[in-house]
Amino acid sequence: MSTINYVSKEMLESLREEVNRMKTTGRAEIARQISEAREKGDLKENAEYDAAKEAQGLHEAKLASLETALANSRILDPKDIDTSKVSILSKVKVTNLATKKSVEYQIVSESEADLKSGKISVSSPIARGLLGKTKGETAEITVPNGIMKFKIESISL
Repeated sequence: MSTINYVSKEMLESLREEVNRMKTTGRAEIARQISEAREKGDLKENAEYDAAKEAQGLHEAKLASLETALANSRILDPKDIDTSKVSILSKVKVTNLATKKSVEYQIVSESEADLKSGKISVSSPIARGLLGKTKGETAEITVPNGIMKFKIESISL
């Protein structure tokens, strides 16, 4: 079962470039390593050959995974997003009611998530708890530490 992966235009281009790089230079490098290992003699007792073949298998598995992600990706256009409620690509300013600290998160796909830059995965507990909420609402979110309460201050793109 495949799931749709909503991404920005930039992320889709990045995925395409990575798949292309892996198909061209990545495969060529692994083929070169296998060729060099073959030249070293008996393949039954050749650890370098075994390592190169294992690297080839891992490379192909990662490539297949990226190709699946690319095939299931859909571009989200910011102009199609309703900012009256929290949705993917929304920037949400929330206040933690326990600590009174405000934080801004952008809800993005799993592949784009980067907590240091304020981008959280749409599948994270906080994002799931915020999705669909409107400005002024309080979201009670169950996280590993317990329950957190966030008041939604603003929603933007």
